[in-house]
Amino acid sequence: MPTSSKASKGKEVVPASSDPEERPDMPEHVGDSNANGQDEPPEQTNRSGFAGANGSTISSYVGDEEEYQGAHHTLGGAITDDLYRWAHQNKRPRRPRSESMHAINTSSIEAPVDRDLIKQPGGFRRTFVLNQAAEQGKAPPRALRSFVDFLMLYGHFAGEHLEDLESEVVDAFEEVLGGDDTRAAPVAGYAPGQGTGESSQLLSHNVHGEIPAFRPRPRRKQGEATVLDAVLMLLKSFVGTGILFLGKAFFNGGILFSTVVLCVIAVISLWSFLLLVKVNLKYPVGFGDMGGLLYGPRMRQAILSSIVFSQLGFVAAYTVFIAENTQSFVLSVTECRTKISIGFLIFLQCLVFLPLSLVRRIAKLSSAALIADVFILAGIFYLFYYEIDHLITDGIAKVVLFNRVDFPLLIGTAVFTFEGIGLVIPITDSMKEPQKFPRALTGVMIGVMLLFSAAGVLSYATFGSDVQTVVFSNLPRDSRFVQAIQVLYSLAILLSLPLQLFPALSILELGLFRRSGKYDWRIKMEKNFFRFLVVIFSMLCAWVGADDLDKFVSLIGSVACVPLAFVYPPLLHLRGVARTRTERVLDITLAVFGVGCAVFAGGQTLQMMLSPSGEKQEPVCIPPNHG
Repeated sequence: MPTSSKASKGKEVVPASSDPEERPDMPEHVGDSNANGQDEPPEQTNRSGFAGANGSTISSYVGDEEEYQGAHHTLGGAITDDLYRWAHQNKRPRRPRSESMHAINTSSIEAPVDRDLIKQPGGFRRTFVLNQAAEQGKAPPRALRSFVDFLMLYGHFAGEHLEDLESEVVDAFEEVLGGDDTRAAPVAGYAPGQGTGESSQLLSHNVHGEIPAFRPRPRRKQGEATVLDAVLMLLKSFVGTGILFLGKAFFNGGILFSTVVLCVIAVISLWSFLLLVKVNLKYPVGFGDMGGLLYGPRMRQAILSSIVFSQLGFVAAYTVFIAENTQSFVLSVTECRTKISIGFLIFLQCLVFLPLSLVRRIAKLSSAALIADVFILAGIFYLFYYEIDHLITDGIAKVVLFNRVDFPLLIGTAVFTFEGIGLVIPITDSMKEPQKFPRALTGVMIGVMLLFSAAGVLSYATFGSDVQTVVFSNLPRDSRFVQAIQVLYSLAILLSLPLQLFPALSILELGLFRRSGKYDWRIKMEKNFFRFLVVIFSMLCAWVGADDLDKFVSLIGSVACVPLAFVYPPLLHLRGVARTRTERVLDITLAVFGVGCAVFAGGQTLQMMLSPSGEKQEPVCIPPNHG
């Protein structure tokens, strides 16, 4: 191979722009630290996760003032040396007054179009309003983007790119495989992410081993969400149905012990979330991919498995909640004459979820999710109003400070209630200034901690030992308004469950199926049948745990949510970010604490579920007195 110095003699050096995107003749990966494809230890990685020899990145070889240094010590450096030498020569700054006009503003000529926004429901109208506001120099209306942006976060749950599975990214996969002719038949030995193309790395290394890289990750776009937008999205992700289980949870732990434990869980959850954000700012990939980069394929598989189990657990628990709430409503409407079994109500919900599980575009669920949010807020506001009014009128019920028998159930339920780690990464990505996210998250967690503590104390103090697992069951049944709240809240959870199913179904489908069903109806039928099996499995779990909903919720929180919240983030921070001894000790302490919580709370809860218990707590139903 001729040396680059000889190749450059006698050739005119073309002036280069400082922006690589303005040079179509410049190879895309020249000057990019990802070009070498080298996988170095985390101690030497930069924000992109790759580094050169002696901890210096490739970008250090193209400095404006420094003399060029070859990249021979990097993987494939001798092969790519000519490219980096050419980039070094053409990236030197221009003379100060070499242009008659500088920085021409072309925003008024052609406004950028967000294709993802247009694809959403009402996208054309929102795009027009946003562009009109930009032309007039005004801030875009917040209400237009807030809810839809929040909904789209589920398409990037835990930072994984899950949305729009069968469309343009699938086409990109098949283009890499060799064009249209490869669509009908699978290619032997193919795994997503392999192959060559114009955007492929010169030297690649599969960091996930045998675990398929589910989809080619698009380049991270600059977010547009403000701090207030992030606060609103965080509130939507944390405040939900879990607040209705806190009354029974405080009964299981005692009013004083439960308040202290709930606040401690909130502080530890905040600590863990902030650790995950720090890791994500350095390694801007998904939750599972961070585990794959730092620990290998088994850690990635463990993280994704925990996400799947937690989401399916939420679906099962909320299914039982809907069944119990509906049963209570029917009893009140029929004056205690008709009692529908929980199993039959779960079966009816299964018939609803089966077709909804086939939805692969998250935007199609926007209308249902918006209605669900309105109903949930209405139910929570009325519950607080009734409990405060009852306490003023009748006083505090008989409560205990510490329940030494059932207190392990509180731990899992508290973690279940604060579980929202899956949306931390996508909300961070959506922000215009991600460095301000920790401040927003801290404020939201403090507010949510106070809200949840108040909800648990009010419910337990109002109803005492008679508090039901779903506190709505304690409300007066003869009130038409209460009956309406029960129906609307159950409908709200029913409409929001497809959002909980979406990440689990997408992760499982992407992990098990290598080919798209877009051009093969047999693969499409196999995927649909698999989704049906997952939904049926979730409904069976709901049926098994229906007799002890409070224990079932605690088990889900202990086994599925605790590792996601307290174990994986400190382990990722330990390997990828921690530098001082204090940071390492704190990371190890938090991880050990998480493992201890999962083993203790999960084991105790499982033992309580398997051991014979007393009579099942039946819904309260007082027939009206017609005399």
